[in-house]
Order: sequence, then C-alpha cells, then structure tokens
Amino acid sequence: MNYDLILSKIKPTEEEVVQNKKIASEIIDFLNLICKEEKIPGEALLVGSVAKETFLTGKSDIDIFISFPLDTPTSYLKEKGLYLGYKASEKFNGKASEHYASHPYLTSEIEGFKIDFVPCYKIANSSQIKSAVDRTILHTKYITENISEKQKDEVILLKKFMSETKTYGSEYKVGGFAGYLCELLILKYNTFENLLKEVSNWKYGTVIDLESFGTSKLFKDPLITIDPTDKNRNVAAALRLETLSDFIISARNYLNSSDNEKTLYFDELNKNISLNEIKSQFIQRESKTFIINFKTPDVVSDSLHPQLKKTVDSISEKLEREEFSLFKSDYWTDEEEIAIFIFEMEVYRLNNIKIHYGPKIFAKKACEQFENAHGKDKCYPLNDFLVLNVERQFKTFNEFINFILTSENSHIIKIGKNIKDNLINSYELLDLDEYLNNYPINDNFINFLDDFLNPGQYLKR
Repeated sequence: MNYDLILSKIKPTEEEVVQNKKIASEIIDFLNLICKEEKIPGEALLVGSVAKETFLTGKSDIDIFISFPLDTPTSYLKEKGLYLGYKASEKFNGKASEHYASHPYLTSEIEGFKIDFVPCYKIANSSQIKSAVDRTILHTKYITENISEKQKDEVILLKKFMSETKTYGSEYKVGGFAGYLCELLILKYNTFENLLKEVSNWKYGTVIDLESFGTSKLFKDPLITIDPTDKNRNVAAALRLETLSDFIISARNYLNSSDNEKTLYFDELNKNISLNEIKSQFIQRESKTFIINFKTPDVVSDSLHPQLKKTVDSISEKLEREEFSLFKSDYWTDEEEIAIFIFEMEVYRLNNIKIHYGPKIFAKKACEQFENAHGKDKCYPLNDFLVLNVERQFKTFNEFINFILTSENSHIIKIGKNIKDNLINSYELLDLDEYLNNYPINDNFINFLDDFLNPGQYLKR
C-alpha cells in the first residue's frame, strides 16, 4: 500500500519541524546562558520525539532536559531544575505549572507549545543512572544515531495507527506502547506494514533484542524488548497484556482489510453516539448497572488512575466472594472533579440464606467441633462437606457497598490511599439510569459508556 497520502496528513511539515526546533533552540540557548552567568553546572538539551523527528503533526510536545554532573546533590538538582524552568517560562511569557515524576519538573505553555523542563543527571551509560529520567538522553542519542529518514515516516505511521486503536501511550490509564518502544519496533522490523505482519504472529513473551544482549530471561512480561542502552531493562515492562492483545488483533484486522479500509485506521473512529442510544443499549442488556460517584482528590494522573483501578478491582472481587454475580466493572474520571465506578450486575439481589461450608465429612473430629459450634440439628452433609444454612449479611448490592464504604469497614477492600477519604466521605450510589437522568453528562463520559458497552470497536474499521 502507498502511504504517501496518509503521511501528508499526519507527518509534520518542514515548517512545523523548523518552528519546533527554533523555539526549542532559543529556550536552550537562554538556559545555557543563565547556567553560565550564574555558574550553575547544568546543560540544557533537546530530547524526545521532536529531537528525533518522530512526532505527529500538531502533537509536538517539546522536552528540554537540564543535565547536571553526577556528583550534584539531588536537592540542588531539583531546586535549580525548577528555578531554570521558571526563568525560561518567565522570559518567554509562558504559563508554568509544576509536576512530579521521580522528581519535580516544570511544564510551560510557550507560544502555543507545551514544553517540559526536566532536570536529570548527565550519564554516559546505564550503570550511572540515578533517577528514572536520566536514560532519556541515552534513548534520544541511540535513536537519532540509528534511525533512517524513511524509518522516521514509518514510526509516524505506527504512532498514528496506535493512537487511533487506543494502544499508544505508556501512561497507566492506557498501559500501551511508549514512543521509544515504537521507534525500537521500527528499527527491528524496518517498516510499519512489515511490523504488523510480524505482530500478527507474536506469541506471549516475544523477545526483541536489537543489540543481542541475551538478557531476555530476566523478564517474564508479555512482550520483552531489551533496552539497547540498558541490557537489564525491558522497555515494554509497562505494556499491559490486554493492550498488547488489542494491538495484535488490530494488526490482524488491518492486514485483512482492503486499501480503502486501511486508510480509515489513520482517522479518528466516527462513533456519533448519543446519550439516548447509550440508555437504549443498557436497557436491551436487561442487566442492572450501578454507579458510584465521588470527588477526585488533587493528585497527578499517573497516581490517580492506578488507585482507581485497584479500588474498583477490589470491590469487584469482594462482590463475587459474597456471591453476587458481576458481569463487568470499570472506572472513569475527568481527572479534575469527579470519579466514577461502574458495575454491571448479572445478580444484584440474593436470597436470605446461603450455605456455610464446614470441614470434609471424613475429618471426624473437625466435624464434631463444627457441630458443637453451630448446633448438630442445623448441620447436614453436602457432597463430602458438612454444611449449614446461615442468613446472609448482604442481600443486595446496595447493602454491601454502603457497608464497605465506611471508615469502620473500608479495610475489607483495597482502596487507593489518596482516594480513600474522598470515596468514603463523598460517594453517591445510584442506578445508572438515575445517574444519567439527573446528572450533567459530558461527551467524554458518553464515549466511556460506549466503550464499556462495545469493547474492541477501535480495533476494526
């Protein structure tokens, strides 16, 4: 297939590349001048997809790293890294905000560009790494030294394809492919289409080792891609199994499509779904769906999402243990004001009694103790167990949720530490239809509900 027309739409123009590098160069020159004048032992340089020219048009986040000597105290690095970021933001009339990863960094909106100022240590190889961000400079150097101009186009095709199939991005809420991983895949397989052909046959634990380090046995992940700059690191460690599975299926679907159908994979999926259609689909399923709605805490996205998933998964597990039948659960958040847990139940109301299992019939002494504890008249054999009927503690979904979401009983489930207080103190438990009819619903939440109802739709066209 000829990808020239697609690339003409998704590849940054020469003018866009020049503009990105111009503003980056001006800022870097300013930062290095300040370092020289104020005797700060830092050096600013451009890293990331802009430096490698593998970014999608209109998505040119600029990453400027400020590297310090290895003997620099961490407290000094953090202080001066933020200081220099603020100085640059002020000089170029930017709007700055602080963020936190392995250590603080600054993001600023300057002349329409989103620019990250990240302090790091200047390392020559992976053995010198002192913080997680240090290796980024090595990654940029490796890619720029090894990638061809043609392969840059192939990376751009891959990133766009992954973006539209929802498999791109290493942040927790996606659990997908990082930009660096995309670049390594193209270095390995040379072209976008050849990569997809290989992907369609991938097995669990597929190994990619560009430098032939032979360290794959250190890892047990679904995809193992040895970092060419660090033989003891799997670049694909953050890739979730379900996202890898999505990529494999999308690759197979793509390869089995006509050329006209293939072009659609590089466009946003036209869902055109309405709230009334969502309501209708839930009615047709004839299940019972509940919403737990609460205020989000003020924490960064990469901390919020794993805590939400941990909590909804724990509630789901406990529901099953209490013999409610859960069809599906998930979470959604706008990352600013609200978070939502959704539970679609096959069985949300139970009878009054349940079977309480005792010891195996063959364990005579244990059976006698069980009968003495519960009353011999109440006990009876069931298969090879001694059992009795007891009254259920929770007969409805609502009873269970309202019991566990209290300060006294929240220990029953695993709750993310930063969301615990907000969840317990602000939660509302509602039927889905009650929520949809009485609360403001935005397009992002409608899309989430559509994805909940119709999984896998991004993987085909």
